[in-house]
Amino acid sequence: MNESMDNIIEIDFLSEIKLEGDTEIKMGMEVVYSQEFLPTFETIPEGASVPKVEKAEFNGKSDSLFFNDGVRRIDFVLVYEDEDMKEIDKNRTFQKRKQRREYFEASLMKMGMELEAARSVVDEKLLFVKVHMPWDMLCTYAEVLHIKLPIQPNDLSTTSSPFNFLSCITRHFYPSEDLIAKETEYFTAPFEKDRLEYFYVKDRDLFFTPSMRSRMAYYILSRAPYEVRGNIKKFGVTKLLDGGVYKAAYPLHDCRFNVRSKEEECPNERYLLYNEWAHPKSFYKMQPLDLIRKYYGEKIGIYFAWLGFYTAMLALAAIVGLGCFIYGYTTQETSTWSKEVCDPLIGGNIVMCPQCDKECTYWRLNSTCESSKVSNKLCIFDNYGTLVFAVFMAIWVTVFLEFWKRYQAELEYEWDTVEFLEQEEQPRPEYEAKCNHERINPVTRVKEKVPYTACGRCIRVSLGIGTVLFWIVLILASVVAIIVYRLAIFFSFSTRLQSDLKELEPFKEYVTAQMATSVTASIISFVVIMVLNILYERVAIWITDFELPRTKTDYENSLTLKMFLFQFVNYYSSCFYIAFAKGKVVGYPGQPVYLLGKYRNEECDPGGCLIELTTQLTVIMGGKAIWNNIQEVLLPWMKNLIFRYCTRVGSEKVIPRWEQDYQLQPIGKLGLFYEYLEMVIQFGFVTLFVASFPLAPVLALVNNLFEIRVDAWKIITQFRRVAILAVASNAMIIAFTSDMIPRLVYYWSFSVYPYGDHSSHTMQGYINNTLSVFDIQDFSNKSRPLQTPYWFNNSTTCRYRDFRYPPGHHRQYEYSIYYWHVIAAKMAFIIVVEHIVYLTKFVLSYVIPDVPYTVREQIKREKYLSQVILHETNLKLKRESCLCQDLQYLQVL
Repeated sequence: MNESMDNIIEIDFLSEIKLEGDTEIKMGMEVVYSQEFLPTFETIPEGASVPKVEKAEFNGKSDSLFFNDGVRRIDFVLVYEDEDMKEIDKNRTFQKRKQRREYFEASLMKMGMELEAARSVVDEKLLFVKVHMPWDMLCTYAEVLHIKLPIQPNDLSTTSSPFNFLSCITRHFYPSEDLIAKETEYFTAPFEKDRLEYFYVKDRDLFFTPSMRSRMAYYILSRAPYEVRGNIKKFGVTKLLDGGVYKAAYPLHDCRFNVRSKEEECPNERYLLYNEWAHPKSFYKMQPLDLIRKYYGEKIGIYFAWLGFYTAMLALAAIVGLGCFIYGYTTQETSTWSKEVCDPLIGGNIVMCPQCDKECTYWRLNSTCESSKVSNKLCIFDNYGTLVFAVFMAIWVTVFLEFWKRYQAELEYEWDTVEFLEQEEQPRPEYEAKCNHERINPVTRVKEKVPYTACGRCIRVSLGIGTVLFWIVLILASVVAIIVYRLAIFFSFSTRLQSDLKELEPFKEYVTAQMATSVTASIISFVVIMVLNILYERVAIWITDFELPRTKTDYENSLTLKMFLFQFVNYYSSCFYIAFAKGKVVGYPGQPVYLLGKYRNEECDPGGCLIELTTQLTVIMGGKAIWNNIQEVLLPWMKNLIFRYCTRVGSEKVIPRWEQDYQLQPIGKLGLFYEYLEMVIQFGFVTLFVASFPLAPVLALVNNLFEIRVDAWKIITQFRRVAILAVASNAMIIAFTSDMIPRLVYYWSFSVYPYGDHSSHTMQGYINNTLSVFDIQDFSNKSRPLQTPYWFNNSTTCRYRDFRYPPGHHRQYEYSIYYWHVIAAKMAFIIVVEHIVYLTKFVLSYVIPDVPYTVREQIKREKYLSQVILHETNLKLKRESCLCQDLQYLQVL
């Protein structure tokens, strides 16, 4: 191994803004680069002269993807500002940056890369360094990264699966094969340089796709050293970007998105993707996933495949949810309990107790009739169709997951990611830089370098867990604060709202204190959610960096866990409060329950808490969609527009491909991560709370239809290249938030003998039966109303929402037998629905295999071919070895 490998390798994690003040961290033990991970690694000795990058004038070919010789393809571009052209004094900082950049570029050339620099056409201070990987280097790092490449065309005939019902429907909406040809299927194997003759190499220039080439180039750029001082090495293009040494680093688009390239050999894949995928006129077409994967790589391809599959499956849920909504809308006029609320002889004669202490007064039940009609709270969302839809959605989740596993298995095979988890993933550069402790590998029993001891790892993980728990507690504290706001503002609205709205007579009847409280609290809750998201995002990244995961997959898994736990609590806690806590512990008018000993717990609206949960979901889902589109689409578009305006040049100038891409926005390291997280949060809203809002799948479907095309337009035109809980929650929403169970109990038990007076099962009298009686003489001094309305007359009782015995009963104000019937029915409902759904889940999981039969056969065929190649290679090596021995023997004779 090279002597240069004996040095310590370290990433400079300190700020690069003041480079003259760099702080160095020296390690007591040596860290070396494994020859397995970076076989061409070579460094330039300290103090040695470094070769300069050759500069070439732009040849005027705006669409060229090659060096000036037209042969060497550009695999990556580095952009920097020439320090010698700066107008300010050349201080030590700029000289330090220049030294680091020159050393970094010299290291790249010593490792085998070829570089060519060109000055900007728009801004003469900018220089663009074009990076090319020769064939031999591509072969070397394709083996290091275990890239799977074709060994022969697929000779197995494909048979349609009975489960691929979506493909039968959607095949007529795919882009024309005349424009986007179907990819040839190959059997593939992890590339090995010594067995090159066994791979299907028709054209060396096309054997490695552009996405593969840029992936390998970035792998080297992130590990090349940029400074050597004694036994310290600093490396990685990431730190050079953070420190301002380079302004950008990116691979090239193959052409402009709206104009075909003039180069004859250019595939114009970006142009095709824009016209057949991202353009609004193609909204009805299926996504060209193979071309997306080929152009952008597997990760972006998998994201759009998942989003498309999820959206297609949402269509079925949206149809059923819309049917449930239409059923509720058409049957609202036949709702007995709704009529009783609005009937002046029933709801008009029921006097309700005050909902807050002293300042609130008595009110008639039918005073909420107009707002009830507008919000349709009593029957549109809370009807028998909702019960069926909740059970359907629980089954839909299982069907979605099972079919996605099948579809994912097909994509993993077709896109050569089946064996990714079985292969050894390369460590992250940040991890390698801190490896200064030795340990015995538990698998190989060989000494290896690690960045921390077992105790150090425990400390790092504990700090991460503690930080996440702290922020979760902070979220719960914010929820409590919003609850306090609801209690305080409801008191204010109850006393002043009607008088403040007296001039707005058309709206006065519809705006109640509870509705105003619910809407304002939902908006404040949404604002708090978004602020906490922004703050926590930075903390989560910092903690994950501190934990120092070994591989990129470990890093993403760790960050995903932190972000999802936080976002789950952040987005859903307020909804869980409304669904399962609000109005459950309020006591009764004579003995109310207080929060923090001061604020009287809020009650549900006479129509139940379901409408408030619907309001909360609407505000959060709608606000989140608007915010995401502003952040992901509008801001990048405006930035690009401003940048192009500030750097505009005369129409006579020809701008090269690399400079056109520099004017686009960079995709963040975690850009795709946030897209996934956005959809996962939406999936939670659609499945967890669908019983309260049957239109959630419809809104999600509409949002996703736009999301697919907007995301496509965004990455094509604006950026550089680069369910079990749902069952229980819906059952509990039906049981505890909806009035469905109390209605069923009344219909089947309390409307007829021995509890009721009706001769047959009916819903008549339901409202009167669900409101308990309270004697106004039993009010405490703290809660007795100060004023009474003019129509109150000599009434001695009022009504409140609960199931308790009336005054004068020997168990007055205790829970009645109706209450215990309802509780028993709710528990029975949860258990029965849960078991029915889980049984259905089990049957579907058993019937639908995870991996299609054809895919299993193709995987077996591919493994067989790989084994044949390995066997033939070994035989060839043995024959060559025997032949050499025979020749040596003959020479001796």
